[in-house]
Amino acid sequence: MTPKAAIRAEGKRLLAAFLEAGAVAVEADILQPAGTLLDLYGEDIRARAYVTDDPLRGEMMLRPDFTVPVVQAHMAHGAEPARYAYLGEVFRKQTRGAQEACEYLQVGYEVFDRSAPEAADAEVFALFGDLLGGLGLRPVTGDIGILMAAVRGLETAERRKAALLRHIWRPARFKALLDRFSGRAPVPVGRLRLLERLRAGSPLALIEEAGTFVGLRSAEEIVERAEALLADAETPPIRATEAALLYDLLTLEAPAAHALAHLRGIAPMLPAIVPAVDRFAARLEALAAKGVAVETLAFEASHGRTALEYYDGFVFSFVAEGMPPVASGGRYDALTAVLGAGAFIPAVGGVIQPGLVARLRGALA
Repeated sequence: MTPKAAIRAEGKRLLAAFLEAGAVAVEADILQPAGTLLDLYGEDIRARAYVTDDPLRGEMMLRPDFTVPVVQAHMAHGAEPARYAYLGEVFRKQTRGAQEACEYLQVGYEVFDRSAPEAADAEVFALFGDLLGGLGLRPVTGDIGILMAAVRGLETAERRKAALLRHIWRPARFKALLDRFSGRAPVPVGRLRLLERLRAGSPLALIEEAGTFVGLRSAEEIVERAEALLADAETPPIRATEAALLYDLLTLEAPAAHALAHLRGIAPMLPAIVPAVDRFAARLEALAAKGVAVETLAFEASHGRTALEYYDGFVFSFVAEGMPPVASGGRYDALTAVLGAGAFIPAVGGVIQPGLVARLRGALA
C-alpha cells in the first residue's frame, strides 16, 4: 500500500467511527469564498491561506479547514441537535522547515447541541481519546472562555478590554499590552513623542502640517485614532491585584482537578470568571462520567491561544513529541452566532490528521 493509500485508509477508518457515533457525513467545497471567512479564521490562517481571484465569484481560497463551512451550512439549513463528520484535504502554506505539509488529509467531528454543552465537550474529547488510544499521545486541555471572562471583568476602559480580547490568540502581543496597561512596562518613546505633539495641537492641524496625504486611512479615521491614543494615555493602569491575578491565570498549568480548585480559590477576587469556572466544573464531571481521569488530565489556561481564533471555550489537543498536534478541537459558540445572522447554538468539534495517525501506527513505509 502506498503512503497516500495508507493515510486515506486511516482517514476512512476514523470517519466510519464518527458515523457510528451518530454523525452525518458532509462535504465542503474545496474552493471557499475568502473575504469575511478569512477574518473568522484569524491572523495565522490569513497568512497561510492560498487565495486566488475568480472573475465570477471574486476572491476565493483553497479550503483551510472544514469547521467554518460546516457551521455555515448548518446555520443555513441544519436541524438540531446535529452531529456531522467529514474527510478531505485542507490547504495551508507552511514556513520553510515546518513539519506540516501544505496539503494534508483532515477528518473531523462536529456537535451542535444546546441541551448540555459540557456533556458535548466530554463526548467529543472522550471519542477522540478512544480512537487515538494506544498511540502514546498526551492529551492537553484548556479553556479560552475563562481567560476571556477575566479580561471582560477588568475594571478598565472598554477600549483596553477590546484590545486584550482581540489579541488573546497572540500571546506575545497580549502580554505586551497587559504589561503596558498595568504599568509594568513603560510607554514606548515613539508613542510618548506622538502624544506630546497631539497635546500641543489638534490632530487635523498635524495632518495639514504633514503635507501630501498618503495612505489608505481617511483624515477622519486618523483623527479618531489620535483621539483614542489621547484617551488611552489618560486611562489609569489596571489595578495591581487584577493584573497579578490575570498573570497568574495565564501561567496556570496543573492537572484539571487541581486547576479547578485553584480557579475556585481566585474566583472571589475575579468574580467575572465564576460562570466560566462553573462550566469548567460541569465539564470535568461530564468527562469523569465518560471515564476520563480528570485527576491527571493536563490543563493549561493558555492552551489553544495560538490555534484558530474562533475557539471561545473548551480547547484540547492530543500531542506527541516532535510532531504537530495529531488531533485538536474546541468549542466555538460565538462562531455560530456570527454565521447564523443572529441565530445561535452551542457547538464543539475537533479534527484528526490521519497522516500523523498512520505514521504513529507504522503504516507508512
